[in-house]
Amino acid sequence: MYEKGWGRVINISSVHGLRASPYKPAYVAAKHGLEGFSKTVALEGGPKGVTSNCICPAYVRTPLVENQISDQAQTHGVPEEEVIEKIMLTETAIKRLVEPEEVAEMAAFLCSPAASFINGASLTMDGGWPAR
Repeated sequence: MYEKGWGRVINISSVHGLRASPYKPAYVAAKHGLEGFSKTVALEGGPKGVTSNCICPAYVRTPLVENQISDQAQTHGVPEEEVIEKIMLTETAIKRLVEPEEVAEMAAFLCSPAASFINGASLTMDGGWPAR
């Protein structure tokens, strides 16, 4: 990328890279670390035409999230049918999971000419979680 004078580093972080939640210390710590790494790459790569950004979605409809439902139900003492609404979506203003295609579209945007000056950013796709 440096040789060509152009490149895009896109890290998939999480709302948990910007906010902490109970019961997730390792995940939150890893995502906070990724945020710092991405910003360092942005500073080092920017002068060479390489940008680095994080996409920070809330819960994305993936097998990982689907597999968390039973664990969350047990941890919080609620039926599995209520986990998404009562546990995962309590902080968001938009009450649905993020679709994987939405994250992919954000990544494609970050590769576009329109995003050429976005560097060192953490772009949230969290349904308004930090608006609280």
